This record gives sequence, C-alpha cells and structure tokens, in this order.
Amino acid sequence: MATKGEYVFKYGKGQVHFTLEEALVQAELMIKNYPPIKDPAAAILQAIHHPIHSAPLREIVKPGQTVAFIVNDNTRIANSEVFMPILLDELNAVGVPDRDMFIIFALGAHRELTQGEMAKLVGPRVANRVEIYNSIARDSGQFRYVGTTSRGNDVYFHRRVLEANHIVCTGSIVYHFFAGFGGGRKSLFPGVASYETICRNHALMLEPGAGLGTLEGNPVHEDQIEGTEMLRPSFLLNVVLNEKKEFLRIFAGDYIQAHLEGCHFVESIYGAEVRQPAELVIASCGGYPKDINVYQLQKTMDNAWLAVREGGVVIILGECIEGVGSDQYLQWMEQYRTPERIEEKIRSDFVVGGHKAYAVTRLMKKAQFILISGLDPALTRTLLFTPANDMAEALKIAFAKVGKNPRIILMPQGSLTVPIIKK
Repeated sequence: MATKGEYVFKYGKGQVHFTLEEALVQAELMIKNYPPIKDPAAAILQAIHHPIHSAPLREIVKPGQTVAFIVNDNTRIANSEVFMPILLDELNAVGVPDRDMFIIFALGAHRELTQGEMAKLVGPRVANRVEIYNSIARDSGQFRYVGTTSRGNDVYFHRRVLEANHIVCTGSIVYHFFAGFGGGRKSLFPGVASYETICRNHALMLEPGAGLGTLEGNPVHEDQIEGTEMLRPSFLLNVVLNEKKEFLRIFAGDYIQAHLEGCHFVESIYGAEVRQPAELVIASCGGYPKDINVYQLQKTMDNAWLAVREGGVVIILGECIEGVGSDQYLQWMEQYRTPERIEEKIRSDFVVGGHKAYAVTRLMKKAQFILISGLDPALTRTLLFTPANDMAEALKIAFAKVGKNPRIILMPQGSLTVPIIKK
C-alpha cells in the first residue's frame, strides 16, 4: 500500500491540509534554513553605523535638513514598523527633529492606502511623530519632471521627495519577475514615480534581458537606475526576511552597492535546485498578504512555472481576499480573452494593469493553472484559471490531465522559492 504524506499549506490567514502519495513527491522546495536575527534592533543599528560603500546615516544628514523616508506599501512586507522608529531616533540623536522628516509610501501604481493602513505599516508611534503620505501615481499634480532616460522615459518623481534634502530608501529584497529583484532603486522608481513614467519603464519587460533574478543587461533595471540617479538617494536600508517575516539580514548604505549585496544573499537563500520539471506543481503563495489578490499571486505563478514541464498542471492556493487587484487587468481579460490577443495588445499599447494580464496569461501557454481561491468561479474562468473549490477537486482535475502517477513538486513558500533546474 502506498504511503500517504500529510501536507499543510498557508492560505489567506488560515491553512489547507491535504495528503499525497509520498512516492510521487519529487521535491518540496523551501528557502534555505538560515538562522533569523535574534536582536533585530541591534542588527539594524549595526547596519546603519557600518554601512556598505557609504558614510553612516548620522554623518550624512545634518541639522536643519529634511529627510524623505520611502516605505513599502501593504503588498510587500518589510517589517517597516521595526526599523522606522530606529531610523527616526538615530537622526533625532544628531539634532534632526521629527518635524524635518516624513514618510511617503512607495505605491507605484497600486491603490491608495488608508490612514489606518499607513499607521499600521510603520507603527502608530511613528505615524504620530512624522507626516505620512501616499504617492498616487495617477494624480499628475503630485509629480515633477526630473529628466529623460536614454531609453526615452520622461521621469517624474513625487514633488515631496524632490523637495527633501535627503532620500532614504527602505524596503525588502525578493526576486522580481521582470525587474530582476525588488528593493533598492525600486522604492523610488517606480515606488514614487508618476503613472506614465511607470508605464514606460514597465514596457521594457517585453525586451530581451528582462527577467527573474537578472540585473546586468536588464533594460527595466537599467532604466530604473538611470532615473534614480537623477535624484540619487542618500542612503538605503533593505531587509531580507524568511517566510515567518523574521529578519535574516539587514543591508544598509549606498543604494546600489548595498542592494547588490542583498541580491546575492537572496539568491543563496531563495534559490531551490530541482532535478527536472514535474508534471504537477502545487504552490501556496505563503498566505496573507502574499495572496491578497491575483495581482500579487502572479509572483507565485512565475516561480511555479519554472518547475512545471510543458503541458503540465500547476495548482495555486491563493485566497485573493481583495479580488483581482487591478481594474485594468480585469478589463483586459474581459476584452481580449486569449493569451495571444493580450500579447498583441500589450506590445501595441502598454499600460500598467494590462501588463499583468500579459504576465499571467503568457505562463498559461506552458501549463494549466488551477486556482483554489475565494473568487467567484466565473471570474476565475474569465482570468483563464481553472477554478477549484478545494484541494480534493483540484487534484481530481489535475490527475485527469497528467495521469494518476505524476511527478509532483511542492512549493509551500511559492512567492519566495525560485526553482533552479540542475543542468
């Protein structure tokens, strides 16, 4: 009799339990077992006092100068509520008062945050100490022109950031499906850039070189660096977290060099080798907020896509409590309906939101994607996923396509782990 293995995957704020024949499971991909930092506050201070290719923050900012801190929104976890009080206190200690500092959230083209959401992200004590702002990309009045990149991108950044004497970029570093890696320059560009600037940059995802884990020769990254250099940040603090949101490493200093060291660390921790692609991949985004909507779920799809063979099946667990995550994405799915038509449209008329329709559906040319979510099944089908109410139904659909004895790869940390096929 086949031995059954029991598995527990995160789903929203809860869990999904299921069993599989252990003999079918080729691999369960996890991030490397790296010890979390025991004293994050001490590690943050160590990083900002001994930064990478930079003077310490307290030597850069002088009394009488103003500071803009750029902070992640709620789609990207960075534990900002832990390091922001430390950064404010650090500058208070050298004569920079709270009134000369403010926080702006790197929304990019994401939705506006409520006051309560902003306060939660940085902690209520910080929210009461300094002014906090959204960067709303579609509100052109918030932005000012700073220059044009060599690729013809007119760069507009938020006026409040332009008016500050110093910019401190913060955030977390993870893989990014076309910019190579998150963190670093991305908090400024696209974080606090205008919608048009973001669109022109993201359109470069269609060019050769744009891809997961690639910085050198990546046109998206290079355009972002070129634009960021027009308003060069004074300092960077980026973190790398594990699935439990615990700090693994802190990287501080020059916004390019410190970020690059962080990217090398991410590769060593998040990369997961597999012998060969599998007929069936089962992936969880890692729970809330990584599966807050379909827009964010795409990160897990990209990683799972690397592990599945041509013609295989991917089962994605993502609650999507906030639905699709982009009206533009949904409109494109309703209007254009096929991966081929969507690709044709994005190449002729690039828009943010539409690019997500392309990013998702291009993956579906390789494999069938079954989605276990809280979405209405009709909406799920509009997005070209196959809906399933639970894991039992999803497995039934999958086995009908790939047979009863497929090779299976499990990805319980699907938004983090990047499968690397051994050569």
